[in-house]
Amino acid sequence: MEDRETTTVTEVEFTAENRRGGLLLGKYEVGKLVGCGAFAKVYHGRNTETGQSVAIKVVSKQRLQKGGLNPANIKREIAIMHRLRHPCIVRLLEVLATKSKIFFVMEFAKGGELFAKVSKGRFCEDLSRRYFQQLISAVGYCHSRGVFHRDLKPENLLLDDKLDLKISDFGLSALADQIRPDGLLHTLCGTPAYVAPEVLAKKGYDGAKIDVWSCGIILFVLNAGYLPFNDHNLMVMYRKIYKGEFRIPKWTSPDLRRLLTRLLDTNPHTRITIEEIIHDPWFKHGYDDRMSKFHLEDSDMKLPADEIDRRMNAFDIIAGSPGFNLSGLFGDARKYDRVERFVSAWTAERVVAKLEEEIAGAESLEVAKKEAWGMKIEGQNGNFAMVVEIKQLTDELVMVEVRKRQRATTTAASGRDLWTDSIKPFFLAIMHHHQPQEPSASQVNTTPVSLVGTSSIYHS
Repeated sequence: MEDRETTTVTEVEFTAENRRGGLLLGKYEVGKLVGCGAFAKVYHGRNTETGQSVAIKVVSKQRLQKGGLNPANIKREIAIMHRLRHPCIVRLLEVLATKSKIFFVMEFAKGGELFAKVSKGRFCEDLSRRYFQQLISAVGYCHSRGVFHRDLKPENLLLDDKLDLKISDFGLSALADQIRPDGLLHTLCGTPAYVAPEVLAKKGYDGAKIDVWSCGIILFVLNAGYLPFNDHNLMVMYRKIYKGEFRIPKWTSPDLRRLLTRLLDTNPHTRITIEEIIHDPWFKHGYDDRMSKFHLEDSDMKLPADEIDRRMNAFDIIAGSPGFNLSGLFGDARKYDRVERFVSAWTAERVVAKLEEEIAGAESLEVAKKEAWGMKIEGQNGNFAMVVEIKQLTDELVMVEVRKRQRATTTAASGRDLWTDSIKPFFLAIMHHHQPQEPSASQVNTTPVSLVGTSSIYHS
């Protein structure tokens, strides 16, 4: 019976408009329905070319229009998921679209929701610690990239086939460019039982500090098996949150008790920080220091292996290219990604050879790695790193993507900006000067979507 119901739903969602040869857009087999929200449904799928299991989030444009959501939401969600590369964060693989639907193709978390596990009973401290360590590693990484989740809860924490944690659903997330002149965010959002007291105060909040509060609620739930703040009357529950009225279970160890008290500190100014959590005695037990260093390193500052497909897909193009004037889709998102893209009629080999000549004449720079499709450049005593990756856009054009990290803003000798004054002019010079026609509204999708549970709240 369940299979029959799932098949019926699938047929409705994946009409002839979306299917080619019995597959979603000729590429994905679609399986059972695994999740459902107000504006989207999630299905298990399989990439027929690679055999990889994926999760396919299907969004109805009609439902979005009726819901009156802000178009900025989908732009922000795609930009955020595109920039995040962490082992404990669900990865967005591809974005596809038709006239009526938007398809988010994501990494499939075979283990399901963490909520389903903890709802069967509380975890021991060792298991609670393991998941909390993975959570903090991923949240710290997000914050280092200017991303604040704002809706962390067990329902948004998934498990992979090894039962390792994966953060999902960035629909309510904020970027650093949304911070107002007072240095705070002001949008009321989140899930009632996990929302921080300063959000309820409606006077503005620090995105990093409210994520830490939610992490504290999650740790409490893992250890206790129930919520620290809970009441059938929502206003009574909010009052408990605002006053910080909760009781820690008697079986909790002294070290964990101290950590929970600091996590659920109602004063955001004295609440524990990510950096302090990493050095907490309870947290550090059995901890791999490489996890805490992950967000301090540049996981995107690597030259990919040659096995990957070097021809760009729809998701790569949607992610923004100045040559196609799509940067408006994401506003200032690229400055946080430290990514710039250039369209050129040069071949990849010619770009690499000429760039190597340019670097040879630059101050304190050297080629750390070179391939036919790109190179990695380092220098200035570790203060500058750049990865240049070239992908085939059409038979005549390539997309040159430059990912850079620049801790020192100027060269020692001249005081000029290394990237802006010395390197970027090269890429501007090789750009394809015949600009393609700007895509029409029917070609570029800007419809907003956020798949969140009905228990989440969002008020602008």
